[in-house]
Amino acid sequence: MSHNRPEVAEEVIARQYREGIQSGVGKSNKHESAAKHVSGEAVFIDDKLELPGMLHLSPRLSEHAHARIRHIDTAPCYAIPGVVSVLSWQNVPGELDIGPLEPGDPLLAKDVVEYAGQIVLVVAAETPHAARLAADAAVIEYDLLTPVLDVREALEKQHFVQQPHVHQRGDVQAALSRAAHRLQGEFHIGGQEHFYLETQVAMVIPGEDQSLQVFSSTQNPTEVQKLVASVMGITMNKVTIDMRRMGGGFGGKETQAAGVACLCAVAARLTGRPVKMRLGRRDDMRITGKRHPFYVRYDVGVDEQGRFCGVKIDLAANCGYSLDLSGSIVDRAMFHADNAYYLGDALITGYRCRTNTASNTAYRGFGGPQGMVAIEQIMDHIARRLALDPLEVRKRNYYGKETRNITHYHQRVEDNLLDEMTEMLETSSDYAARRREITLFNQNSAWLKRGLALTPVKFGISFTSSFLNQAGALILIYTDGTVQLNHGGTEMGQGLNTKVAQIVAQVLQIDVDQIQITATDTGKVPNTSPTAASSGADLNGKAAQNAAEILRDRLIAMLCQLHSCRADEVSFSNGIVKVQEKHFTFPDVAQMAWLNQVPLSATGYYKVPGIHYDREAGRGTPFYYFAYGAACVESLVDTLTGEYRLLRADILHDVGASLNPAIDIGQVEGGFVQGAGWLTCEELVWNAQGRLMTDGPASYKIPAIGDMPPDLRVTLVENRKNPKDTVFHSKAVGEPPFMLGIAAWCAIQDAVASVGNYQQHPLLDAPATPERVFWGMEKMRTEAAHER
Repeated sequence: MSHNRPEVAEEVIARQYREGIQSGVGKSNKHESAAKHVSGEAVFIDDKLELPGMLHLSPRLSEHAHARIRHIDTAPCYAIPGVVSVLSWQNVPGELDIGPLEPGDPLLAKDVVEYAGQIVLVVAAETPHAARLAADAAVIEYDLLTPVLDVREALEKQHFVQQPHVHQRGDVQAALSRAAHRLQGEFHIGGQEHFYLETQVAMVIPGEDQSLQVFSSTQNPTEVQKLVASVMGITMNKVTIDMRRMGGGFGGKETQAAGVACLCAVAARLTGRPVKMRLGRRDDMRITGKRHPFYVRYDVGVDEQGRFCGVKIDLAANCGYSLDLSGSIVDRAMFHADNAYYLGDALITGYRCRTNTASNTAYRGFGGPQGMVAIEQIMDHIARRLALDPLEVRKRNYYGKETRNITHYHQRVEDNLLDEMTEMLETSSDYAARRREITLFNQNSAWLKRGLALTPVKFGISFTSSFLNQAGALILIYTDGTVQLNHGGTEMGQGLNTKVAQIVAQVLQIDVDQIQITATDTGKVPNTSPTAASSGADLNGKAAQNAAEILRDRLIAMLCQLHSCRADEVSFSNGIVKVQEKHFTFPDVAQMAWLNQVPLSATGYYKVPGIHYDREAGRGTPFYYFAYGAACVESLVDTLTGEYRLLRADILHDVGASLNPAIDIGQVEGGFVQGAGWLTCEELVWNAQGRLMTDGPASYKIPAIGDMPPDLRVTLVENRKNPKDTVFHSKAVGEPPFMLGIAAWCAIQDAVASVGNYQQHPLLDAPATPERVFWGMEKMRTEAAHER
């Protein structure tokens, strides 16, 4: 035992105690799976060894956007060798609908198909190839119906998945009437494919007593558990979801992972065999929803200085054929229609339009980016009208510290860093000098034009559905001093597990290598919230901190009893526990606890305080705090072709007291790239029949390394703890950096505006593809010639 150690060992242990922990909070530890990702050793669901008798599923999709199913002939399917079963809606033993919030999402089409890509049937076969051939062999006859494919048509016909909602403050019409300048406009914001590396996949193993073990690539294990139980007509305690890691999610696996898992469950119960379903890329893109495209209309009034008097914005989201999460997504777009600006009297209306396309769903930012793009378009429009630098207009409209600091949904903006951050970024990016240089360059360059934009980010952190702001964790300490950690969050590459392990290491003062993180498991931590809304580390980290503190306090109480000392005479540091003048290793203390019958497992829990929102009144405090950021981007545009390049990006981002600076910088870089891709090159195209044409990497362009600025400078705001009681005073970093990409879109529009000597605003739709940029410049030339 430790008290029999020789004196020299005591000295070594005491020195280790004084050195302090090297891998806790605030350290740039590498991602816990980084080496496995690089080497290919990381095990994803499709990498798991196939079990004896495993079947594979393949779907048959509707070719039509809206049609009635007249007849299905599955006999040709069984002619394919290896086919075991063909499943349609009649084979579902329980509830057919898997809508996450409201009914409207049938697992398999019953009588009517609502979009091109909807699953009508699935084939279970011995091999994926046989399943695919058989699914294609089915003969399906339809009676065609007239689809609604355009969001403006849906808005005009009031085809809604949910009724419109309003945020209002003051008398908007009166404010608009008295404004010195009034501007109107409308434009479209495109959707975005998630394009996760790992497509939707699940594997289900049937067990005794109707139990099911489900391996699902999901951001929302509890939702999958609930829906599998519902579809199978069994209770939730018979379904266990295992999720070790995803190959990307970005919101696309929050609700839409459930369908694949449910189909596997039905097939597994029907056949009594393990079943796996992994969607091919084309099927995945056709079946699943995207980021919501938006149609935006605005009518704004400003004073002589360009400050808002009144703002009226209509945000019409193309929700697809069903609700999914569109209610909350449009709410968040409305919440972020101010971004960083005090709007004055405001009327923000959100429309949830129903069209015959795949049901659109969560995507990084959850509607917030669309709301921010709307107001940033408006800021640039104001700048052109008043012949001002767009940054000056932005700064004049920033929320204030003491006044002009109430949002249009009546939440106070506290701890606002944007004035300070903007000044810092202006200086570090040489904004003023570069603006003068670019203006001179554009005056002397006939065909190449440069643009510059500095845009802010103010993003609210919390789920808009307040009950989701809770999390649990489970920690086990073994007698050798090692720790096993389980929490309700899901790892999709963002480093959540690494951060939570660092939090536990910090509390227990042990090395992070002593902590083993196990797969997210509904059999260990129940009733989990989805890993979304940037809340993964905030919620699960705080729950794990709570569990670790419970265990630490138990150990302290034991040591106080054994050594007749006070709690303040016991301290933990760098794997060593000091009790008065004695030193013990953490394994010594763990062994001591077991021998003294002290429990070495604990569950932790956390819920976010102070969140409330009255949706009917459109007012409240829906966010626990705000995260801030700013990006300055320079672009170069070829006026003859519309081709452009991003030359340089300077980013300053606020993460509070960073849990892991290296991972946070990676999230900022990745968020910026993904946001810029959405607004520049990622264009979704449907044909006149509602079929997605951009259904693979050959036709849908995600940004490559050559599309990003060769000069990319990312800095985290230093020495700024989150004043809220978050986990070690950190801030969320998953979603807020995404909106930094708006600066790239604004920089391109700035270059286009230079063609008309900045007298008119291009009002480009997003994404600003080279084609749109070209026609935007043609419009500028035409208007400039007309002015002359």
